[in-house]
Amino acid sequence: MDENRLRDGDRSRHICVVTETYPPEINGVAVTLANLVKGLLARGHTVSVVHPEQRNQRAADDLGRGCFSEAILVRGLPLPGYRGLQFGVPAGRHLRNCWRHQPPAVVYVATEGPLGWSAVRAARDLGIPAVSGFHTNYHRYCKHYGVGWLQNLAFRYMRWFHNQTASTLVSNEDLRARLQGSGFRNVRVLERGVDSNLFTPQRRCTELRREWGLSDHDLVLIYVGRIAAEKNLGVAIEAYRQMKMVSDRIKFVIVGDGPLRRALQSEHPDLIFAGMRTGEQLARCYASADVFLFPSETETFGNVTLEAMASGLAVIAYNYAAAKLHITDGETGVLVRLGDAKAFVDAGCSLIREPEAIKRIRRQAREYVTYLSWPRVVERFEALLMSAGGHERTTSRSPLTRRGLAT
Repeated sequence: MDENRLRDGDRSRHICVVTETYPPEINGVAVTLANLVKGLLARGHTVSVVHPEQRNQRAADDLGRGCFSEAILVRGLPLPGYRGLQFGVPAGRHLRNCWRHQPPAVVYVATEGPLGWSAVRAARDLGIPAVSGFHTNYHRYCKHYGVGWLQNLAFRYMRWFHNQTASTLVSNEDLRARLQGSGFRNVRVLERGVDSNLFTPQRRCTELRREWGLSDHDLVLIYVGRIAAEKNLGVAIEAYRQMKMVSDRIKFVIVGDGPLRRALQSEHPDLIFAGMRTGEQLARCYASADVFLFPSETETFGNVTLEAMASGLAVIAYNYAAAKLHITDGETGVLVRLGDAKAFVDAGCSLIREPEAIKRIRRQAREYVTYLSWPRVVERFEALLMSAGGHERTTSRSPLTRRGLAT
Protein backbone atom coordinates (compact mmCIF):
# COMPACT_ATOMS: atom_id res chain seq x y z
CA MET A 1 0.00 0.00 0.00
CA ASP A 2 1.14 3.56 -0.71
CA GLU A 3 1.99 4.84 2.76
CA ASN A 4 1.66 8.41 1.57
CA ARG A 5 -2.07 7.80 1.38
CA LEU A 6 -2.16 7.14 5.12
CA ARG A 7 -0.42 10.22 6.44
CA ASP A 8 -1.68 11.58 9.73
CA GLY A 9 -3.86 14.02 7.84
CA ASP A 10 -5.53 11.14 6.00
CA ARG A 11 -6.31 9.01 9.01
CA SER A 12 -9.98 10.01 8.94
CA ARG A 13 -10.22 8.34 5.50
CA HIS A 14 -8.60 5.06 6.60
CA ILE A 15 -10.98 2.21 7.46
CA CYS A 16 -9.95 -1.30 8.48
CA VAL A 17 -12.24 -4.30 7.87
CA VAL A 18 -11.61 -7.51 9.84
CA THR A 19 -13.18 -10.72 8.57
CA GLU A 20 -12.69 -14.48 8.55
CA THR A 21 -13.85 -14.66 4.91
CA TYR A 22 -13.25 -12.59 1.80
CA PRO A 23 -13.26 -13.22 -1.97
CA PRO A 24 -12.31 -15.36 -3.78
CA GLU A 25 -14.18 -17.33 -1.10
CA ILE A 26 -17.85 -17.51 -2.06
CA ASN A 27 -20.52 -16.83 0.54
CA GLY A 28 -22.92 -14.06 1.49
CA VAL A 29 -20.58 -12.39 3.97
CA ALA A 30 -17.66 -12.30 1.52
CA VAL A 31 -19.83 -10.90 -1.28
CA THR A 32 -21.34 -8.24 1.00
CA LEU A 33 -17.97 -7.12 2.31
CA ALA A 34 -16.47 -6.96 -1.17
CA ASN A 35 -19.25 -4.63 -2.29
CA LEU A 36 -18.91 -2.45 0.80
CA VAL A 37 -15.13 -2.19 0.45
CA LYS A 38 -15.29 -1.36 -3.26
CA GLY A 39 -17.87 1.29 -2.48
CA LEU A 40 -15.70 2.86 0.22
CA LEU A 41 -12.75 2.98 -2.16
CA ALA A 42 -14.93 4.70 -4.74
CA ARG A 43 -15.85 7.30 -2.11
CA GLY A 44 -12.20 8.17 -1.50
CA HIS A 45 -11.31 6.02 1.51
CA THR A 46 -8.28 3.79 1.95
CA VAL A 47 -9.37 0.39 3.17
CA SER A 48 -7.22 -2.32 4.72
CA VAL A 49 -8.75 -5.79 5.00
CA VAL A 50 -7.56 -8.22 7.70
CA HIS A 51 -8.33 -11.85 6.86
CA PRO A 52 -6.77 -15.31 7.16
CA GLU A 53 -4.33 -16.32 4.46
CA GLN A 54 -6.31 -18.32 1.93
CA ARG A 55 -5.53 -21.65 0.33
CA ASN A 56 -5.18 -20.03 -3.08
CA GLN A 57 -3.54 -16.83 -1.91
CA ARG A 58 -2.20 -16.00 -5.36
CA ALA A 59 -5.75 -15.89 -6.74
CA ALA A 60 -6.78 -13.83 -3.74
CA ASP A 61 -3.94 -11.38 -4.38
CA ASP A 62 -4.89 -11.06 -8.05
CA LEU A 63 -8.52 -10.48 -7.16
CA GLY A 64 -7.57 -8.02 -4.44
CA ARG A 65 -5.85 -5.59 -6.77
CA GLY A 66 -8.19 -2.63 -6.85
CA CYS A 67 -10.55 -4.22 -4.31
CA PHE A 68 -8.81 -2.81 -1.22
CA SER A 69 -5.83 -0.63 -0.38
CA GLU A 70 -4.00 -3.26 1.65
CA ALA A 71 -4.44 -6.87 2.75
CA ILE A 72 -3.22 -7.77 6.24
CA LEU A 73 -2.89 -11.55 6.30
CA VAL A 74 -3.10 -13.61 9.49
CA ARG A 75 -2.98 -17.32 10.25
CA GLY A 76 -6.08 -19.41 9.72
CA LEU A 77 -7.20 -22.92 10.67
CA PRO A 78 -9.69 -25.16 8.85
CA LEU A 79 -13.29 -24.81 9.99
CA PRO A 80 -14.51 -28.27 11.12
CA GLY A 81 -17.21 -29.63 8.82
CA TYR A 82 -16.62 -26.96 6.18
CA ARG A 83 -14.05 -27.94 3.58
CA GLY A 84 -12.42 -24.85 2.10
CA LEU A 85 -13.40 -22.46 4.89
CA GLN A 86 -11.33 -21.44 7.88
CA PHE A 87 -11.31 -19.23 10.92
CA GLY A 88 -8.62 -16.76 11.87
CA VAL A 89 -6.50 -17.31 14.95
CA PRO A 90 -6.03 -14.43 17.44
CA ALA A 91 -3.75 -11.75 16.00
CA GLY A 92 -3.86 -9.00 18.60
CA ARG A 93 -0.14 -8.33 18.75
CA HIS A 94 0.18 -8.14 14.97
CA LEU A 95 -2.82 -5.82 14.67
CA ARG A 96 -1.59 -3.52 17.42
CA ASN A 97 1.75 -3.20 15.64
CA CYS A 98 0.03 -2.42 12.32
CA TRP A 99 -2.41 0.04 13.83
CA ARG A 100 0.23 1.90 15.85
CA HIS A 101 2.08 2.49 12.59
CA GLN A 102 -0.99 3.30 10.50
CA PRO A 103 -3.99 3.83 12.78
CA PRO A 104 -7.38 3.62 11.08
CA ALA A 105 -10.20 6.00 11.93
CA VAL A 106 -12.46 3.05 12.65
CA VAL A 107 -12.36 -0.75 12.56
CA TYR A 108 -15.26 -2.79 11.19
CA VAL A 109 -15.30 -6.35 12.59
CA ALA A 110 -17.49 -8.56 10.43
CA THR A 111 -17.06 -11.96 12.12
CA GLU A 112 -17.13 -13.03 15.76
CA GLY A 113 -14.38 -15.65 15.83
CA PRO A 114 -11.00 -15.51 17.61
CA LEU A 115 -9.62 -13.12 14.98
CA GLY A 116 -12.56 -10.76 15.41
CA TRP A 117 -12.29 -10.75 19.18
CA SER A 118 -8.55 -10.06 19.08
CA ALA A 119 -9.27 -7.15 16.73
CA VAL A 120 -11.87 -5.68 19.09
CA ARG A 121 -9.39 -5.90 21.98
CA ALA A 122 -6.55 -4.41 19.96
CA ALA A 123 -8.73 -1.51 18.82
CA ARG A 124 -9.86 -0.86 22.39
CA ASP A 125 -6.28 -0.90 23.67
CA LEU A 126 -5.31 1.73 21.09
CA GLY A 127 -8.40 3.87 21.51
CA ILE A 128 -9.68 3.10 17.99
CA PRO A 129 -13.48 2.84 17.73
CA ALA A 130 -14.78 -0.52 16.53
CA VAL A 131 -18.10 -1.32 14.88
CA SER A 132 -19.26 -4.91 14.44
CA GLY A 133 -21.51 -6.64 11.93
CA PHE A 134 -24.01 -9.40 12.77
CA HIS A 135 -23.85 -11.23 9.44
CA THR A 136 -24.55 -14.82 10.43
CA ASN A 137 -26.85 -16.60 12.91
CA TYR A 138 -24.06 -18.92 14.03
CA HIS A 139 -25.94 -19.92 17.18
CA ARG A 140 -28.75 -21.35 15.04
CA TYR A 141 -26.30 -23.62 13.25
CA CYS A 142 -25.73 -25.62 16.43
CA LYS A 143 -28.81 -27.81 16.10
CA HIS A 144 -27.83 -28.74 12.53
CA TYR A 145 -24.43 -30.06 13.65
CA GLY A 146 -25.46 -32.15 16.65
CA VAL A 147 -24.62 -29.58 19.34
CA GLY A 148 -27.99 -27.96 19.90
CA TRP A 149 -27.22 -27.74 23.61
CA LEU A 150 -24.62 -25.08 22.74
CA GLN A 151 -27.10 -22.73 21.08
CA ASN A 152 -27.86 -20.58 24.12
CA LEU A 153 -24.20 -20.40 25.09
CA ALA A 154 -23.24 -19.37 21.55
CA PHE A 155 -25.89 -16.65 21.54
CA ARG A 156 -24.71 -15.28 24.89
CA TYR A 157 -21.15 -15.14 23.54
CA MET A 158 -22.29 -13.25 20.45
CA ARG A 159 -24.22 -10.76 22.57
CA TRP A 160 -21.17 -10.23 24.80
CA PHE A 161 -18.92 -9.88 21.75
CA HIS A 162 -21.05 -7.30 19.98
CA ASN A 163 -21.62 -5.28 23.14
CA GLN A 164 -17.86 -4.65 23.28
CA THR A 165 -18.17 -2.52 20.13
CA ALA A 166 -19.58 0.98 19.58
CA SER A 167 -22.50 -0.39 17.57
CA THR A 168 -23.66 -3.53 15.78
CA LEU A 169 -24.91 -3.41 12.19
CA VAL A 170 -27.67 -5.76 11.04
CA SER A 171 -29.45 -6.15 7.73
CA ASN A 172 -33.08 -5.52 8.66
CA GLU A 173 -35.40 -4.02 11.24
CA ASP A 174 -36.83 -7.35 12.46
CA LEU A 175 -33.37 -8.58 13.37
CA ARG A 176 -32.52 -5.26 15.01
CA ALA A 177 -35.63 -5.44 17.20
CA ARG A 178 -34.99 -9.08 18.12
CA LEU A 179 -31.37 -8.49 19.10
CA GLN A 180 -32.08 -5.33 21.07
CA GLY A 181 -34.88 -7.17 22.87
CA SER A 182 -32.29 -9.81 23.82
CA GLY A 183 -29.81 -7.36 25.32
CA PHE A 184 -27.71 -6.23 22.33
CA ARG A 185 -26.91 -2.53 22.57
CA ASN A 186 -26.72 0.15 19.87
CA VAL A 187 -27.98 -2.03 17.02
CA ARG A 188 -28.27 -0.15 13.71
CA VAL A 189 -29.69 -1.23 10.35
CA LEU A 190 -27.50 -1.44 7.27
CA GLU A 191 -29.52 -2.74 4.33
CA ARG A 192 -28.16 -4.80 1.46
CA GLY A 193 -27.98 -4.04 -2.23
CA VAL A 194 -27.81 -6.03 -5.43
CA ASP A 195 -25.95 -5.54 -8.71
CA SER A 196 -28.84 -5.37 -11.17
CA ASN A 197 -26.43 -5.02 -14.09
CA LEU A 198 -24.78 -8.34 -13.30
CA PHE A 199 -27.92 -10.17 -12.22
CA THR A 200 -30.42 -9.58 -15.01
CA PRO A 201 -32.90 -11.62 -17.07
CA GLN A 202 -30.92 -10.63 -20.14
CA ARG A 203 -28.35 -13.31 -19.23
CA ARG A 204 -30.86 -16.09 -19.87
CA CYS A 205 -29.07 -18.71 -21.95
CA THR A 206 -30.87 -21.22 -24.16
CA GLU A 207 -27.64 -23.20 -24.62
CA LEU A 208 -27.24 -23.63 -20.85
CA ARG A 209 -30.84 -24.82 -20.51
CA ARG A 210 -30.16 -27.38 -23.23
CA GLU A 211 -27.12 -28.57 -21.26
CA TRP A 212 -29.54 -29.09 -18.38
CA GLY A 213 -31.75 -31.14 -20.71
CA LEU A 214 -34.57 -28.60 -21.02
CA SER A 215 -36.24 -26.64 -23.76
CA ASP A 216 -37.40 -23.02 -23.52
CA HIS A 217 -40.86 -24.28 -22.57
CA ASP A 218 -39.77 -26.41 -19.59
CA LEU A 219 -39.49 -25.16 -16.01
CA VAL A 220 -36.20 -24.88 -14.12
CA LEU A 221 -36.14 -24.72 -10.34
CA ILE A 222 -32.91 -23.46 -8.84
CA TYR A 223 -31.18 -23.13 -5.48
CA VAL A 224 -27.97 -21.12 -5.04
CA GLY A 225 -25.87 -21.28 -1.88
CA ARG A 226 -24.01 -23.57 0.48
CA ILE A 227 -24.99 -27.22 0.32
CA ALA A 228 -25.09 -27.64 4.07
CA ALA A 229 -27.44 -28.81 6.82
CA GLU A 230 -28.41 -25.31 7.97
CA LYS A 231 -29.77 -24.49 4.49
CA ASN A 232 -32.65 -26.96 4.89
CA LEU A 233 -32.31 -28.32 1.37
CA GLY A 234 -34.42 -31.36 2.15
CA VAL A 235 -37.51 -29.16 2.00
CA ALA A 236 -36.55 -27.81 -1.42
CA ILE A 237 -35.97 -31.33 -2.73
CA GLU A 238 -39.34 -32.47 -1.37
CA ALA A 239 -40.99 -29.48 -3.05
CA TYR A 240 -39.33 -30.47 -6.31
CA ARG A 241 -40.57 -34.06 -5.97
CA GLN A 242 -44.15 -32.92 -5.38
CA MET A 243 -44.00 -30.28 -8.12
CA LYS A 244 -42.77 -32.93 -10.55
CA MET A 245 -45.95 -34.90 -9.85
CA VAL A 246 -47.92 -31.90 -11.10
CA SER A 247 -45.73 -31.49 -14.21
CA ASP A 248 -42.94 -33.79 -15.38
CA ARG A 249 -41.32 -31.03 -17.44
CA ILE A 250 -39.35 -29.73 -14.46
CA LYS A 251 -35.75 -30.02 -13.32
CA PHE A 252 -34.00 -28.83 -10.19
CA VAL A 253 -30.56 -27.21 -10.45
CA ILE A 254 -28.38 -26.72 -7.36
CA VAL A 255 -25.56 -24.20 -7.66
CA GLY A 256 -22.89 -24.21 -4.96
CA ASP A 257 -20.84 -26.57 -2.86
CA GLY A 258 -20.62 -27.72 0.72
CA PRO A 259 -20.38 -30.66 3.09
CA LEU A 260 -23.65 -32.30 1.96
CA ARG A 261 -23.06 -32.16 -1.77
CA ARG A 262 -21.61 -35.63 -2.19
CA ALA A 263 -24.38 -37.30 -0.17
CA LEU A 264 -27.20 -35.43 -1.92
CA GLN A 265 -25.69 -36.13 -5.33
CA SER A 266 -25.63 -39.82 -4.52
CA GLU A 267 -29.18 -39.87 -3.13
CA HIS A 268 -30.72 -37.73 -5.90
CA PRO A 269 -29.00 -38.51 -9.24
CA ASP A 270 -31.74 -36.73 -11.21
CA LEU A 271 -30.83 -33.37 -9.67
CA ILE A 272 -28.34 -31.19 -11.52
CA PHE A 273 -25.40 -30.11 -9.37
CA ALA A 274 -23.73 -27.24 -11.20
CA GLY A 275 -20.96 -26.66 -8.66
CA MET A 276 -19.54 -23.29 -7.65
CA ARG A 277 -20.25 -20.42 -10.00
CA THR A 278 -19.26 -16.78 -9.74
CA GLY A 279 -19.66 -13.58 -11.72
CA GLU A 280 -21.28 -13.87 -15.12
CA GLN A 281 -21.43 -17.67 -14.92
CA LEU A 282 -23.49 -17.44 -11.75
CA ALA A 283 -25.69 -14.72 -13.22
CA ARG A 284 -26.31 -16.91 -16.28
CA CYS A 285 -27.40 -19.80 -14.05
CA TYR A 286 -29.88 -17.60 -12.21
CA ALA A 287 -31.33 -16.05 -15.36
CA SER A 288 -31.66 -19.42 -17.12
CA ALA A 289 -33.96 -20.71 -14.38
CA ASP A 290 -37.58 -19.81 -13.60
CA VAL A 291 -38.31 -20.42 -9.90
CA PHE A 292 -35.92 -19.98 -6.97
CA LEU A 293 -36.45 -22.28 -3.98
CA PHE A 294 -34.99 -20.92 -0.74
CA PRO A 295 -36.07 -22.93 2.33
CA SER A 296 -33.28 -21.79 4.70
CA GLU A 297 -34.43 -20.87 8.23
CA THR A 298 -31.10 -19.51 9.51
CA GLU A 299 -30.46 -16.36 7.44
CA THR A 300 -29.72 -12.93 8.81
CA PHE A 301 -30.58 -11.62 5.34
CA GLY A 302 -30.02 -13.89 2.34
CA ASN A 303 -28.33 -11.99 -0.52
CA VAL A 304 -29.37 -14.72 -2.94
CA THR A 305 -32.99 -13.61 -2.56
CA LEU A 306 -32.21 -10.25 -4.15
CA GLU A 307 -29.93 -11.84 -6.76
CA ALA A 308 -32.73 -14.19 -7.80
CA MET A 309 -35.29 -11.37 -7.95
CA ALA A 310 -32.92 -9.20 -10.00
CA SER A 311 -32.49 -12.15 -12.38
CA GLY A 312 -36.24 -12.25 -12.92
CA LEU A 313 -37.07 -15.39 -10.91
CA ALA A 314 -40.16 -16.21 -8.90
CA VAL A 315 -38.80 -16.72 -5.37
CA ILE A 316 -40.44 -19.06 -2.87
CA ALA A 317 -39.07 -18.36 0.60
CA TYR A 318 -39.99 -18.24 4.26
CA ASN A 319 -41.44 -14.96 5.47
CA TYR A 320 -38.44 -13.44 7.26
CA ALA A 321 -35.12 -11.70 6.55
CA ALA A 322 -34.69 -10.46 2.95
CA ALA A 323 -37.85 -12.19 1.73
CA LYS A 324 -40.05 -10.48 4.32
CA LEU A 325 -38.40 -7.14 3.67
CA HIS A 326 -38.55 -7.20 -0.12
CA ILE A 327 -41.21 -9.65 -1.29
CA THR A 328 -44.90 -8.85 -1.52
CA ASP A 329 -46.65 -12.22 -1.47
CA GLY A 330 -48.18 -13.08 -4.82
CA GLU A 331 -46.74 -9.98 -6.49
CA THR A 332 -42.93 -10.12 -6.36
CA GLY A 333 -42.56 -13.62 -4.94
CA VAL A 334 -44.21 -16.20 -2.71
CA LEU A 335 -43.95 -16.05 1.09
CA VAL A 336 -44.47 -19.01 3.42
CA ARG A 337 -44.82 -19.01 7.20
CA LEU A 338 -41.40 -19.59 8.75
CA GLY A 339 -40.77 -23.23 9.58
CA ASP A 340 -43.87 -24.62 7.80
CA ALA A 341 -42.28 -27.14 5.45
CA LYS A 342 -45.62 -28.47 4.19
CA ALA A 343 -46.75 -24.97 3.26
CA PHE A 344 -43.48 -24.45 1.39
CA VAL A 345 -44.06 -27.60 -0.66
CA ASP A 346 -47.71 -26.71 -1.25
CA ALA A 347 -46.72 -23.21 -2.38
CA GLY A 348 -44.47 -24.68 -5.04
CA CYS A 349 -47.18 -27.01 -6.31
CA SER A 350 -49.72 -24.19 -6.43
CA LEU A 351 -47.36 -21.86 -8.28
CA ILE A 352 -46.58 -24.20 -11.17
CA ARG A 353 -50.29 -24.64 -11.82
CA GLU A 354 -50.37 -20.93 -12.70
CA PRO A 355 -47.83 -20.28 -15.47
CA GLU A 356 -49.16 -16.76 -16.04
CA ALA A 357 -48.65 -15.97 -12.35
CA ILE A 358 -45.02 -17.11 -12.65
CA LYS A 359 -44.47 -14.76 -15.59
CA ARG A 360 -46.08 -11.85 -13.74
CA ILE A 361 -44.11 -12.44 -10.53
CA ARG A 362 -40.84 -12.73 -12.43
CA ARG A 363 -41.43 -9.45 -14.22
CA GLN A 364 -42.50 -7.58 -11.08
CA ALA A 365 -39.63 -8.96 -9.00
CA ARG A 366 -37.13 -7.58 -11.48
CA GLU A 367 -38.86 -4.21 -11.57
CA TYR A 368 -38.85 -3.99 -7.78
CA VAL A 369 -35.16 -4.62 -7.11
CA THR A 370 -33.70 -2.32 -9.75
CA TYR A 371 -33.53 0.56 -7.25
CA LEU A 372 -31.75 -1.46 -4.52
CA SER A 373 -28.31 -0.20 -5.49
CA TRP A 374 -25.07 -0.82 -3.59
CA PRO A 375 -23.92 2.84 -3.75
CA ARG A 376 -26.79 3.90 -1.47
CA VAL A 377 -25.95 1.10 0.96
CA VAL A 378 -22.28 2.12 0.97
CA GLU A 379 -23.24 5.72 1.67
CA ARG A 380 -25.16 4.56 4.73
CA PHE A 381 -22.26 2.28 5.79
CA GLU A 382 -19.82 5.16 5.51
CA ALA A 383 -22.05 7.39 7.65
CA LEU A 384 -22.35 4.76 10.39
CA LEU A 385 -18.59 4.13 10.49
CA MET A 386 -17.64 7.80 10.40
CA SER A 387 -20.11 8.56 13.18
CA ALA A 388 -18.49 5.91 15.40
CA GLY A 389 -15.06 7.29 14.52
CA GLY A 390 -16.03 10.88 15.29
CA HIS A 391 -15.87 11.91 11.61
CA GLU A 392 -19.55 12.00 10.78
CA ARG A 393 -20.41 13.13 7.29
CA THR A 394 -23.69 14.47 5.97
CA THR A 395 -25.42 11.96 3.72
CA SER A 396 -28.81 11.81 2.13
CA ARG A 397 -31.44 9.52 3.60
CA SER A 398 -31.52 6.31 1.62
CA PRO A 399 -35.02 5.10 0.66
CA LEU A 400 -33.93 1.50 0.33
CA THR A 401 -37.27 -0.11 0.97
CA ARG A 402 -40.85 0.83 0.80
CA ARG A 403 -41.01 0.27 4.53
CA GLY A 404 -38.25 2.81 5.22
CA LEU A 405 -34.80 2.36 6.74
CA ALA A 406 -34.62 2.13 10.53
CA THR A 407 -31.76 3.64 12.46
